[in-house]
Amino acid sequence: MSDIDHILEQLSLVQPPIASSPSLPPQCYSSPEFLEYEKQQLFLTSWIAVGRADQWQNAGDYSTFEMFDIPIIIIRDKHNNINAFANNCRHRSAKLLQGKGNCRTIACPFHCWTYDLEGNLIFTPKLENGETFDYADYGLIDIQCELRDGFVFVNLHKNSESIADWLGEFSKIHAPWKFDEMVSYKRHEFTVNCNWKAFLDVFNEYYHLPYIHPATINEAYQEPESAEIMQGNFASQFGSTEGSGGLLEETQQYMLPTTAGMNHKEANGVRYTWVYPNLTFAASPEATWIYEALPITATKSQIALTLCFPQSSTKLDDFATKADFYYQRLIAAINEDIPALENQQLGLNSPLAQQGRYHELLEPNVAHFDFWYAEKMTKTVKK
Repeated sequence: MSDIDHILEQLSLVQPPIASSPSLPPQCYSSPEFLEYEKQQLFLTSWIAVGRADQWQNAGDYSTFEMFDIPIIIIRDKHNNINAFANNCRHRSAKLLQGKGNCRTIACPFHCWTYDLEGNLIFTPKLENGETFDYADYGLIDIQCELRDGFVFVNLHKNSESIADWLGEFSKIHAPWKFDEMVSYKRHEFTVNCNWKAFLDVFNEYYHLPYIHPATINEAYQEPESAEIMQGNFASQFGSTEGSGGLLEETQQYMLPTTAGMNHKEANGVRYTWVYPNLTFAASPEATWIYEALPITATKSQIALTLCFPQSSTKLDDFATKADFYYQRLIAAINEDIPALENQQLGLNSPLAQQGRYHELLEPNVAHFDFWYAEKMTKTVKK
């Protein structure tokens, strides 16, 4: 039996109910060979979150990233659409853009083949009169790109299910937070020496709070509600808070207003949601903090943190002062999480590590993602 087959055999045991299921095999967090399997089974077939729409506010605003060995451009065009393209020139595949910025056209740095913001080829030095050359055949390679509730998703699989089917009840469940109207305040990108799933795990469980965050955020959180059953590729859990979960215990006096129209429950708690596979966020009454995670290697991840606020709050005279206290809380918490995650990764790397168990109330989002992940990863094996 190959190593992949052995991991898949263990994965087949990861299934409901939470109380009796083992957790993911440690090799899912540490094996380079299994990461390549993840690429094929998961990342090339799923809707992947890449940011908030207001990261690309103006025509020509772009950013680039790589999903494994696939370079991708996200760019807003002159018709106000957000597009995704393969970051390869159609001449001889040179990378077109680096980093982020704004451009009027997309020009290859190698031979100057040039494209408009919709990906159409518009200029090729010394090839304008080619009799067999049709510009329409050499536009940028288009990647599916969809906007929902202010989040931008891409999908590399041409025959994927629609984003509406993928998200299911997502918009309905999260309507009170008015994500479409939220404004991104700060975005922080960084790397962590842990598997991408481990990073998302820790954000979605209450279990570690008293041990990793005893003096920073633990006291704000009360015991969460039981997880709800959702229609769609996401898990969500609501929990009440004492004060704001978005602020440190000593800075609660800087709380911003609650989003208009919320009922009493929503106005006094936080909803933690994991949109499979790589997006998670905490929606509090007055702010939402969002993480996207992508693998660099099996044991190293690229993370993006975005802090968002209701549009009405951004117009307050003291907004910037108070918003900075929310950002400080996020950085303080992640600075406590990262050493724990990197220490956990050292254990996951051990050949002696084995599957564990879940806490039914304090880790249901983790368990529900793992059930989805196990089914996704073993799906073609079962056919």
